[in-house]
Amino acid sequence: MTGPCPSLPAGLLRVLALTLGLSVVAGTAGASPDFPQRPLTLVVPYAPGGSADQLGRAVAQLMGDSLGQSVVVENKPGANTQIAASTVARAAPDGYTLLMASSASMVLNPLLYKSISYKVEDLATLAVVAEIPLVAVVNPSVPVATLAELVAHDKANPGKLNYASVGKGNPIHLAAEMLKLRTGMTAVHVPYNGSAPALSGLMANDVQLMMDVVSTSLPLIRAGKLRALAVSSAERLPPLPDVPTVAESGYPGYQAATWFGLALPAGVPADIRNTLQAAADRAMSSDSLRQTFNDLGLIVQSPRSPAALDSYLGDDRERWKTIIEKNGITLD
Repeated sequence: MTGPCPSLPAGLLRVLALTLGLSVVAGTAGASPDFPQRPLTLVVPYAPGGSADQLGRAVAQLMGDSLGQSVVVENKPGANTQIAASTVARAAPDGYTLLMASSASMVLNPLLYKSISYKVEDLATLAVVAEIPLVAVVNPSVPVATLAELVAHDKANPGKLNYASVGKGNPIHLAAEMLKLRTGMTAVHVPYNGSAPALSGLMANDVQLMMDVVSTSLPLIRAGKLRALAVSSAERLPPLPDVPTVAESGYPGYQAATWFGLALPAGVPADIRNTLQAAADRAMSSDSLRQTFNDLGLIVQSPRSPAALDSYLGDDRERWKTIIEKNGITLD
C-alpha cells in the first residue's frame, strides 16, 4: 500500500514515546554500555587439562561470546587455590579480572588456615557454575553392595577399614568425616598426595573406601574396578542413575559437594557486575555446557539470584565448619 501513513492522535504519540523510552531504560538498567572494551582474564587455580580447567575454558568461551570480547584463561595453580585467589583479590576492581572460584577458595581456606594470603572479603562471588558431587566407592573385594552394608561391616570390624583422601582438609576428606559422624563408622583416614595415588591405593586394597569426585571415579566404576555405594548429592546423578543418594540410604539430610564458580574483586561497580552476571547466567543456561559437563559428573547449576547465592554460600560454610571444628582439622 502506498501513500502517507494514517496520523495518530498527539496524546497517543506521547504515550507511545514514553513507553518506548521506558522499555529502553528497562532493557539497559544496570548494564554498562562502555564495558568491556578489551579482553578479560579468568584466573583458574588449577593446572591445564583437568576437569576444572576444561570447565573454566568452556565458560570463558561462552561469556566472551556474550560480552563481545575474548575471556583469556590464565592458569595459576598452587597453595590450595591461594595464589590465584590472591591475584584476583588484589586486581583492579574494574571487571576485567575474574577468578574461577571454588568451595576451597571461598569457604574452606578461611576455615582451615589460621592465615591465608588473601581476604575472602576482598572477593565477591558472582556465580556457582557447577557442583561436583561425591560418590562413596569401595574396593570390589569389600563384601558390601550398599552403604548400609558398609556401615554394618565397619561396625563388625572396628578400625579395620581404611579410607583414602587426596589430602587433609580437602572436601574428599571432610565428606568422609561427615559420613563417619552420621553413621558412627570407625574407618581410619589415610591421606594421599593427589587423586591418582589415592585411587591406586584403593584399587590395590591398601585402603578400602573413598569419597571421590564423581568425574574421577566414573571410568573406574564403569570398568568394574570400583564399586559405587552412594552419591552425596541431594538427588541421583545422570551418570549413575542406579546409585542411591546417601540420604536415600538411611541418612537423610546428608549432602556434600565441592563446586566451581566465578568471583571478582570486591568493589567492582554495580553496572559492570550486572553485565558480567548476565553473561555468566547465559553461559550457565547453555545446553551445550550442560550436556558436556553433566555427563562427566560436573552438574551445571541454574542461575541464582544474589539472595539465593548468599544462602547457598552460607549453608556451605556452616556444613563444613561443623565438620572441621568437631574434628579439629587445621592446615597450619
